[in-house]
Amino acid sequence: MTSTTGKRIVLFTWGSFGDLHPYIALAQGLKARGHRPAIATVAFYREKIEGMGIDFYPLRPNLPAFEQVPQLAKRWMQPRNGTKAVVQETLMPALRQMYEDAVTAAQGADLLLSHPITYAVPIVAEKYGIPWLSTVLQPIAFVSVFDPPTPAGTPGQIGSLIHQLPTGAVAGIVKIAKFDTLRWAKEVPRLRADLGLPRGKHPIFEGQFSPFGTLALFSPTLGKPQADWPPNTTQTGFCFYDRLSDKEVALEPELEAFLNAGEPPIVFTLGTAAVLMAGDFYRQSADAARMLHRRAVLLIGKDPRNRPDRPLPEGVAAFEYAPYGELMRRAAVVVHQGGVGTTGQALNAGRPQLIVPFAHDQPDHADRVYRLGVGRTVPRLRYQARRVAGELKKLLYDPKYAVRAAEVGRQVRAEDGIETACDRIEQVLAETVNAPRLPAGGNVAELIGDAITPTPTNREMAAARVQKLVRRGRARLRLLTGNSSVYLKRWGYTASFLKRLGDSLEGKSDKK
Repeated sequence: MTSTTGKRIVLFTWGSFGDLHPYIALAQGLKARGHRPAIATVAFYREKIEGMGIDFYPLRPNLPAFEQVPQLAKRWMQPRNGTKAVVQETLMPALRQMYEDAVTAAQGADLLLSHPITYAVPIVAEKYGIPWLSTVLQPIAFVSVFDPPTPAGTPGQIGSLIHQLPTGAVAGIVKIAKFDTLRWAKEVPRLRADLGLPRGKHPIFEGQFSPFGTLALFSPTLGKPQADWPPNTTQTGFCFYDRLSDKEVALEPELEAFLNAGEPPIVFTLGTAAVLMAGDFYRQSADAARMLHRRAVLLIGKDPRNRPDRPLPEGVAAFEYAPYGELMRRAAVVVHQGGVGTTGQALNAGRPQLIVPFAHDQPDHADRVYRLGVGRTVPRLRYQARRVAGELKKLLYDPKYAVRAAEVGRQVRAEDGIETACDRIEQVLAETVNAPRLPAGGNVAELIGDAITPTPTNREMAAARVQKLVRRGRARLRLLTGNSSVYLKRWGYTASFLKRLGDSLEGKSDKK
């Protein structure tokens, strides 16, 4: 398609490797087709992305490397309030900075791709009329009443209950969830109002989806299309990329030697976020492997707290990281936290899974894998060696899990998520060839104007509310004292207090 070649496409994302890697895969696919992709994301991914020859733009809020923020990770990975912490405490205070960065990245772009939590991107697209596609990485993002997500809890039990509820009951639960989460993202309508835009739809739910279309970047084996998905949704299949850098081509020699030395091991991993609050996960995992007399690989990340504090059992080895695509296909079973990237790679490898969900979408993936017949689950708080060994024994020695996992793996490998997504992107480019563009090289401060004013702190907002009360009080006093001297005497002390309070908040002083 000569009309769509060489286009500048900016992909926005924010989060861990599971949030980044699908967009790297897409960027590489677009680049192979002659386009000029760019990725806007967390600043500490700059070296990784630029090392692949892909343009990079920082996207605030800025964060240090995940290995340096264990306390933040602990807050984010709470089972019930983790998502709220990410949205309300991390993303919303920096929404205007994210908007500023998104405007910078969007200059000269022919198309934007948003991630579910890059809340500023739909606003930029609407403000300047830039064509955009929304993307989702997992089924839970659609919150379908026909395929309801599983909340935090024990997936095998709670998930079964939810899927037995009538559609009307599920719709009622979703309505409550929408009402409760609206306050998480209240900075979005404030920013939209400052930009002269209408309030818009719920930013966490229907407001994240583009009128131009949505890319569902996961396999139908994990979640099939539903009647209440947004219009113009294209399900592509997974978009896989799992290397630390573009130069990495194989497993490290020590891991390769270990794999070649015996039977396929059990692989234990917690991705790149949950690994920062692993607790005793790796100790219990090593003990479970010892009880089963099975070889095991522990992927422990860079957090020094995860390093073995005692000699590992024979046949158990620990490594910081390994490309999942290379490692999982050589595993017997994969034990993991249930992130969508890890879950997708395990499905692709065709291996049975034991999922230990922490937060966010992970309980939902655990339930889906359980219902798919390719895995089992253990609640995080009950992850003890003896129980884990019992679950692993079922996955290892009941052939139905291996047979079903292999069948699903063949289905996933038959899909080509990158090509399907790139085809849809080029289709939208062709349909929007005459759409407005934000010219390159513009003055971002002039483009944005007052919208980049930092969001007030809680203390500043409280002071503003008091000032408003002061102004109201003064207005009422003027009205009252104009009608009767009795009110003046009655309200004299109040008037004096309000004047002093107001002067203090406005920075005035009686002192000369």
